[in-house]
Amino acid sequence: MQTDIDPRSLIGRKAFDRNGHKIGTVDEVYLDDATGVPEWAAVRTGLFGRDAFVPLEPSELVEDGLHIPYERALIKDAPDFGVGRHLSPEQELQLYRHYSLALPPSPPPDHDFGRLAGQDDT
Repeated sequence: MQTDIDPRSLIGRKAFDRNGHKIGTVDEVYLDDATGVPEWAAVRTGLFGRDAFVPLEPSELVEDGLHIPYERALIKDAPDFGVGRHLSPEQELQLYRHYSLALPPSPPPDHDFGRLAGQDDT
């Protein structure tokens, strides 16, 4: 998905599955903690439905709404963590697994922990 989109512009947009069937409306957008890039959207799947989390990276924003390249059944089966709360690393991992997405690279370990800036390794 385009990363220069204002996440607020996604809220309220219709969401469609890979076959063009409407699955709901974008309720919330979640940003990556490290980069601030929109990463997940919570899609309200009906009037009394629940929120299904969908990945934004393989999705496409077009005029009529957000097109998510997954089957409706898979999307509706996605974990629901409730909206308005921060996604924990464990919850994100569940979502990556649910959609069979490649896991994001882990940040490199901080080898400089405990050293003062400007000190050499000597």
